[in-house]
Amino acid sequence: MNKKLWIVPGILLLGALYYFWPGKAVDSVRQEAIPVRAAVAGRQDVPRHILGLGTVTPLVSTVVQSRVDGYLVRLHFIEGQEVNKGDLLAEIDPRPFEIKLQQAEGALIRNEALLKSARLDFERYSKLQRERAVSQQQLQEQESLVGQFEGAVMTDKAIIEEARLQLAYSRIEAPVTGTLGLRSVDLGGMVRASDSAGLVRITRTRPTYVSFTVVEKFLPDIRKAMQEITASLPADAVHFDEELGVMPSYGLTVDVFDQSNKNILATGLLVSLDNQIDSGTGTVKAKAIFENSDNALYPNQFVNVRLLVTTEKNAVTIPVSSIQRGNDGFFVYTVKNATSHTTPVEPGYTNNALAVITKGLDEGETVVTDGLDRLRDGTRVAVQK
Repeated sequence: MNKKLWIVPGILLLGALYYFWPGKAVDSVRQEAIPVRAAVAGRQDVPRHILGLGTVTPLVSTVVQSRVDGYLVRLHFIEGQEVNKGDLLAEIDPRPFEIKLQQAEGALIRNEALLKSARLDFERYSKLQRERAVSQQQLQEQESLVGQFEGAVMTDKAIIEEARLQLAYSRIEAPVTGTLGLRSVDLGGMVRASDSAGLVRITRTRPTYVSFTVVEKFLPDIRKAMQEITASLPADAVHFDEELGVMPSYGLTVDVFDQSNKNILATGLLVSLDNQIDSGTGTVKAKAIFENSDNALYPNQFVNVRLLVTTEKNAVTIPVSSIQRGNDGFFVYTVKNATSHTTPVEPGYTNNALAVITKGLDEGETVVTDGLDRLRDGTRVAVQK
């Protein structure tokens, strides 16, 4: 009776062990399709960008300084005003310089009169010396006196020009075209030529520069792209003129974004590279120019820079998330007949979204982008939308 009671529980136990045996569980898992997400490899033109950090640098930034010392009697500008080169900004009391000019002009008149008299005496001495009425020594002394007065007249003329220049410097004009900042002086204050703070700063921001750095490994690609552009310039290409602020008509395209790196602020052109690499950081400095007609770029503003080096035409592309790296190199999981297959690939340029595949993959093939951690070669998969 007791033996019969154990038969039924024993059968149930053996059945449970068979059902939950590890090998049996693995087989059941293998038979189930693993859900994954996938994408189809396509062909498109892929721009190759180099990213960096930059600072907005005005085309011109200069401090307006006085060239003479004196009292400031007039201001002809307001802070933040747009000025052109040569506009009158301020006036220093001109009376001391006018007096010096009058003194120099008086000295010139006196020495010109003395020179005229000395020349007349020299002519008379020359006639008398031919008649033996005066000695040769007297004639030479008179000739020397003429030379002295000629030198004095030349000195007086130079002093007059200097006095006129000093008088002109009492009117302070804008040395460049640009926007005025905050003034450093007030009416009635003493202005000195040695004052490094000057009167006001002028900055020119239309157009404007953005200075940024790129990693040295990208330097060959940038130089090659610049040389290709230069070699293909048309005859009517407009060259950059910093003094006139003329934008160039050719160059590598540079986009700048705000600090969030989401909003594009301006698009410009690369104009120059530094002539050496910074050995401490392994970077090279670059400079781009932007028209900045809307004043979106402000001096000393920090920006994110994106330099377009070249565009790969008709390249095979897949999402960058699908690329895996193994002991033998890079690979992707392709999907054929609801089964995953390990496919070795050679990726080229990649960005945050796409990867260019130079070898190992063709257009139209399906690659797994999500759910990769559970896949092996030959795993059954179910592609989710």
